[in-house]
Amino acid sequence: MEHLQPVRSLVDRVYDSLLDAICTGEMKPGDRLAQDEIAARLGVSRQPVNSAIAMLKAQRFVTERPRRGVEVAPVDRDLFQSIYQVRGALEPLAVQLATPRLTPGTIARGRDAVAAGMEAMQAGDAAAVLRADIAFHTFLYDLSGNRILADTMRLNWQHLRRSMGEVLRFPGMTAQVWKEHGRIFEAMVRGEAGEAAQAMRAHILDAAQRVQLRPADGGQADTDG
Repeated sequence: MEHLQPVRSLVDRVYDSLLDAICTGEMKPGDRLAQDEIAARLGVSRQPVNSAIAMLKAQRFVTERPRRGVEVAPVDRDLFQSIYQVRGALEPLAVQLATPRLTPGTIARGRDAVAAGMEAMQAGDAAAVLRADIAFHTFLYDLSGNRILADTMRLNWQHLRRSMGEVLRFPGMTAQVWKEHGRIFEAMVRGEAGEAAQAMRAHILDAAQRVQLRPADGGQADTDG
């Protein structure tokens, strides 16, 4: 019997498309979500768009304002800071735990993940860069072998996704992020768990600090390195 892959619902796909647009800056805080326009652009009916928007509203990515309708919510800076405080503590731990668990297969996967991010950056594809960033960090959470750590990071996963998108929109940050990913992973490959963990901590804290210096309305995604 063949393994059956779950089929993602149309609502889920619309949700992901809208969240990608929010996280990459294609849709900015204050931009209105016109259901008819979104439905026409995605080639779907209003129903999955309305359902996806309801999900985004429940997660505080969009908000409804009198006489304006539904619009993209501003970035919650306090939540952003909290996410990065947790990441700064847990991701170096993930690196330390993951390093002795590396195998030839996972080394190949990690290098492929870094290469995929570099390729997406060079292609100027902001959504692909964000997905690659998330995939790299998720790979490390899972490789750590600590289920509590991985589950903790996924608990507020969608807000983590938006915070990563904020980092990647900082001018010049995309290329820096992927260089640092490469250095962190190669230190792990050499078995230097302490060095890799220290580099990961600096990677997280530097990203958070630089984004805190951004104006609240931000700018366009930097995808050309």
